[in-house]
Amino acid sequence: MEAMNVSATNMPESLHATLSSAESGILSQVLENVNYFSVFLTLFAIAVVYDQISYRMMKADLAGDSWKMPFVGPFFESVKPTFSKYHQKWLSGPLSCVSVFHKFVIIASTRDMARKVFNSPAFVKPCVVDVAHKLLRPENWVFLDGKEHVEYRKGLNGLFTRQALETYLPGQQEVYREYFQEFLQMSKDNDFKGQPFVYKFRELMCAVSCRTFVGHYMSRETVKKIADDYYNITAAMELVNFPIIIPFTKTWYGKKAADKVIEAFSICSAKAKVRMRQKGAQPECIMDRWILQQLECERYRARIAKGETVPQEEKPAMLLRNFSDYEISMTIFTFLFASQDATSSACAWLMQLLADRPEMLQQVRQEATKLRPDPRQEVTLDMLENMHYTRACVKETLRYRPPVLMVPYLVKKDFYIAESNYTAPKGSMIVPSTYLSLHDPEAYPNPDVFNPDRWISGTAEDQGKNWLVFGTGPHYCLGQTYAVLNLMCLLHMLVSEFDWKHTITPLSEEIRVFATIFPMDDLLLSFERRKDVPVA
Repeated sequence: MEAMNVSATNMPESLHATLSSAESGILSQVLENVNYFSVFLTLFAIAVVYDQISYRMMKADLAGDSWKMPFVGPFFESVKPTFSKYHQKWLSGPLSCVSVFHKFVIIASTRDMARKVFNSPAFVKPCVVDVAHKLLRPENWVFLDGKEHVEYRKGLNGLFTRQALETYLPGQQEVYREYFQEFLQMSKDNDFKGQPFVYKFRELMCAVSCRTFVGHYMSRETVKKIADDYYNITAAMELVNFPIIIPFTKTWYGKKAADKVIEAFSICSAKAKVRMRQKGAQPECIMDRWILQQLECERYRARIAKGETVPQEEKPAMLLRNFSDYEISMTIFTFLFASQDATSSACAWLMQLLADRPEMLQQVRQEATKLRPDPRQEVTLDMLENMHYTRACVKETLRYRPPVLMVPYLVKKDFYIAESNYTAPKGSMIVPSTYLSLHDPEAYPNPDVFNPDRWISGTAEDQGKNWLVFGTGPHYCLGQTYAVLNLMCLLHMLVSEFDWKHTITPLSEEIRVFATIFPMDDLLLSFERRKDVPVA
């Protein structure tokens, strides 16, 4: 009986040992057949499947690739974007899509789709590109939303009134005259043979912008340095780029350049505050005028604090707080960001298009001679406002070769677009395009023909819904009047004193995309002084 009891007690233990041994053997065999590579391969396959399914779900019925290259999408194709591929994408449908890295991008191509995005601030907000927050700074006013953005913007409207624009003209003309002499010297040194002028025009427009924005607070050397470094900022702001800043990449160099620009503008702000507090100081640039408005508001509040009854007519039109040098610098930087590449592009195409059409150039020259017979005379705002054909040439250039092809927005919350029965998911990027709107044959007959007369005897001025060069809605360009007048002033002064020739190549009409658009051959020009006008 005792033996039986012992046997009965030991049997479960023997069975447990046998089972444990069997389980260990199976687990060992499984582990022997598993290695790090097979685990990685499995996880990678799961990630690829998830990436494709996620893309397909967000794509729904939109035009676009049926499947995407895992994770990166068309990134490598977008490193060197081509206008033809952009154009093909716009023509593929009112809404189309791509997915690059972690970002799902919806492209709104038609006029109505673009306008819907521009006019839907409840659902979208400007984001420029992912890296823009790091370069322009997250707290920058351009990233403000709703009422906060509206109030900030109101405080900037006074910088672009007619009175304000007239005070900026003398500085612009001073810069143009300096650079015209450089154009002549460059042409002379090259035996008046055509040479690339795109980069010189970029420097010119940067110099004009800096003079308009910060006056004489910035030296010519600093302006030249900013113009040179700004190339890195433009490269970093491409629509598709690495989502994080990695040392020695485009975004890294762009961030370093942006830091220097903000620092330089901060120094200018400190100088302007000292000058504008001096008795009798008059504003000569945008920074002066903005600081003067802040000082006027400061004095008004001081009078109120003392219990003084201030007449209504002495109350500032817009009560502003005092902004720090850093805040002023960030805002001025956004002005440069908005103007630099766009005006450089417009300037380049304007020079090429008119050089290739001498009969149009002659009409501009005749208008210039009529309104300002002596080129040594200062250009006034009244003169510019009466240059109807010059304005038509500028506006037709902006329509024919729009500097801003696309304007990226971030979807703040699910955005239902009834016209396409599609919901843009929160967190995606939606990008209205301006090109098809500006080349709509119903609005602009023969849209692929450069025809300034459409703005004088045609119906172009009536096509407000299609004129999306400067956007529309709550984030339309503040400086659109300034931009047009600036290009008009450049063209007027140039034709008044100089002739220029364009060396046409097979690539002259081809479009190179670099944030904005430029002639593919970099615009081969040469300049000579007209012999029939006095030297200014």
